[in-house]
Amino acid sequence: MLADTEVNIGGTKLKGVWIAIVLTIGTSIGGTVWTASSLYSRLEAVESIKIPDTTEMQEQLVALGGNLETIMERQKELIALQERVVDVEKLVTEMQVTVEKAKLATENSDKIQGKLDKIDKEVESLWQGMDFLANPYRGE
Repeated sequence: MLADTEVNIGGTKLKGVWIAIVLTIGTSIGGTVWTASSLYSRLEAVESIKIPDTTEMQEQLVALGGNLETIMERQKELIALQERVVDVEKLVTEMQVTVEKAKLATENSDKIQGKLDKIDKEVESLWQGMDFLANPYRGE
């Protein structure tokens, strides 16, 4: 059927397979032209977009960068301060332990002092007893 088909274009007769080849080439060229035209119109659309002025945003970014640097410096100071607070807390805890030990030592000292006073009284009583035994008629 394709072999019997004949097309006359500008005095040139095309038969059979040549028609398919010419149609294929013609549609490929047409598709290429259409794609190039579409791409060109898209590029024109992109070029027509205006980029806004970014100087104000750049100034804000510079200010933000400065603020971030200040924040970082303050954070370092806070970390150092926190370390000092931890050291002070350790010292306070050590002092509390020392105070508790001192309280216990004082309580023990008071108990020992009470026992020593009792021993002193007993020794004094013993001496008085010894004096009495040595001189039973001393004041009578």
